Amino acid sequence: MTPSDSDSTGAVLETDGLDLWYGSQQALRSVTFAVPALQVTALIGPSGCGKSTLLRCFNRMNDLVEGCRVEGRIEYRGDEIHRPGFDVVDLRRRIGMVFQKPNPFPMSIYDNVAYGPRVHGETDRDRLNECVERSLRQAALWDEVQDRLGDSALGLSGGQQQRLCIARTLAVEPDVILMDEPCSALDPIATAKIEDLIDALKQRYTVIIVTHNMQQAARVSDWTGFMYLGRLVEFGRTSQVFEAPHEELTERYITGRFG
Repeated sequence: MTPSDSDSTGAVLETDGLDLWYGSQQALRSVTFAVPALQVTALIGPSGCGKSTLLRCFNRMNDLVEGCRVEGRIEYRGDEIHRPGFDVVDLRRRIGMVFQKPNPFPMSIYDNVAYGPRVHGETDRDRLNECVERSLRQAALWDEVQDRLGDSALGLSGGQQQRLCIARTLAVEPDVILMDEPCSALDPIATAKIEDLIDALKQRYTVIIVTHNMQQAARVSDWTGFMYLGRLVEFGRTSQVFEAPHEELTERYITGRFG
């Protein structure tokens, strides 16, 4: 379950025999695959199948869950992320995350985007201004908010808040962007804007998206992984997974004959 040898971009993240438990409950079972660089990878499957758990493994967010235990390997650009001495803070800067529900900080639009660079030591006002504008432009939000950067981020619409959260992630110049059902709380118009943004982001970033919406996965992703009961049943080019799946279970899920 690796990208084709014809894919010159290679893999950014790889798992090998990844198992994960929450206490005595096993949530991931021997997951092995590679995430291609500068592509959009979608993880699909029924609720509770392990999609979000797998996503959170990549920036070690599961470390924050009491009783969580991981076995197997996860490599980021060839470096095992669970090895002793690995810099988890730097990992979470390089692998940013956008959550299901928009979560802007209760501060201005400007300060939301500048927050990460400031935490990492940036104090120069001109560089912060450049970073805020660049990040908001990349998140396709600049034209809508440039005249009210001092206003509270909580006054933005839901779709704008989600794009602000994406801009906040981009501000620390990540390598990979994780998105956990980023459109589930949005209306169709806002969803379309986020999907267009995802397509634009892959020019510079590797994107992994968890979605319960198969049509969305088909629209925005280059690669798709189908998960069921903690296992990665199938992984391949999105066109292949949706049009000619190798596994009967995948076909049943895609065609709505699942259950």
